[in-house]
Amino acid sequence: MLDTTPLTKAVEHFADRLRAAPQSRLQRSAAAEALALAREMARRTQAVEEPGTEPREMPDAGMFAAADQITVAGHDLALVLSTDEEVAEAVELVEEARKRAGV
Repeated sequence: MLDTTPLTKAVEHFADRLRAAPQSRLQRSAAAEALALAREMARRTQAVEEPGTEPREMPDAGMFAAADQITVAGHDLALVLSTDEEVAEAVELVEEARKRAGV
């Protein structure tokens, strides 16, 4: 069975940092980075679950929902990954977004 714990931990860490971030940090770039990450993870999940279909874009639910959006998208992605390499790639995606967000 594939261990996706590293991905879920990375997503939860980023989400926790977003929840603790001041509003000014969220407004500057953190929320936008989180939304972009959530959208990319959702796109990857949809590509596995519904190959060949046009991906739906995750809506912008506002800066205070960004942590929840990456949590949901990250957990959904973890369910469809099939190799350790895919998990490692997804973890790197999360870590890069977290660094760009500055949280």
